[in-house]
Amino acid sequence: MNNNSNKQMTVINGSHFSNLEEFYEEISRLFLKNEEWKVGTLDGFDDILYGFKGGIIWKNAQKSKENLGVNLTKEFYENKIRQGKPFNTKLIQQKLDELMNGNGQTLFEILVEIIGSHKNITLVLD
Repeated sequence: MNNNSNKQMTVINGSHFSNLEEFYEEISRLFLKNEEWKVGTLDGFDDILYGFKGGIIWKNAQKSKENLGVNLTKEFYENKIRQGKPFNTKLIQQKLDELMNGNGQTLFEILVEIIGSHKNITLVLD
């Protein structure tokens, strides 16, 4: 019996998006083809990966790393702080401070970490 028969392979193409909202659209297109809902949060992205077993190839990863880098991450945190509830603004301010001090994660790094936390998924940055 072929052990790979239930494994999937998905390609995330970094040239298809340049910000987080477009990333969510791309992910929804790839992972939620026949679903009514769409990914719209980091937690939602994490949630859809629980049912996935196989490999993800992230093409044009360097472009994504640049697009989802410090500037966009700073804007992401600042928007959450501005919005306030239901967000933990103290924690988000701490994450923003770490980012600006060169110690925090960018959105790209957060997304890669989310994928990496799923042991049934192999990620290849291309």
